[in-house]
Amino acid sequence: IVSKLVIMPDIEMRLEAFVRLAHGIVIFPGGVGTAEELLYLVGILSHPENQNIPFPLVLSGPAQSADYFQQLDGFIRATLGEASASKYQIIIDDPRAVARRLREGVSWQAEYRLSRHEAFHYDWELVIEPPWQQPFVPTHAAMAALKISRSLPVHELAINLRRLFSGIVAGNVKQQGLCAVKAHGPFIIHAEAELIKPLDDLLNAFFQQGRMVLPGRSYSPCYRVE
Repeated sequence: IVSKLVIMPDIEMRLEAFVRLAHGIVIFPGGVGTAEELLYLVGILSHPENQNIPFPLVLSGPAQSADYFQQLDGFIRATLGEASASKYQIIIDDPRAVARRLREGVSWQAEYRLSRHEAFHYDWELVIEPPWQQPFVPTHAAMAALKISRSLPVHELAINLRRLFSGIVAGNVKQQGLCAVKAHGPFIIHAEAELIKPLDDLLNAFFQQGRMVLPGRSYSPCYRVE
């Protein structure tokens, strides 16, 4: 239900608004864009200054979505590590358990904000640094320049992974990205050798499950991982 329509100028501002205003978030099965949004939030919660801020985050859906969440979870563990994976909980085919988890999490969050004299309606304390706020324009040069390496601090690697997925979304469905790929070929993604397989496995799974394009359309990858 949409009670008030607010149009944001870019995806970065939209995602920050979600996180600042939310008392908890449930993520349902989607595609590359859903992975982008999950990486955005997990990256923020993995920031050193946000470690102790309670934020209930649940990944949930019907039984047939179990593989989707298992793949996302495996990817996050392989790239960002176990500590980042601890920021969310996966609950499959049990809406009552999701509701209970959110109710508990929101109660903990309310107690935390009250103890620190923080507002209930807006999360001022959450640290969201400028790189998370600055729009990422997925040109071929920008995509090729992304550093995908575990030598980066976890939250910085999460920024680049979020941008990578944002670029793939653009190359799949957005007019600017579609035109760029048509004119210059697929985006080239440079990743650390140990991260190529989990990234490739996740994207291939999205393709096999029909999560890259609308049903009934053929798909030609807009990216190449090297």
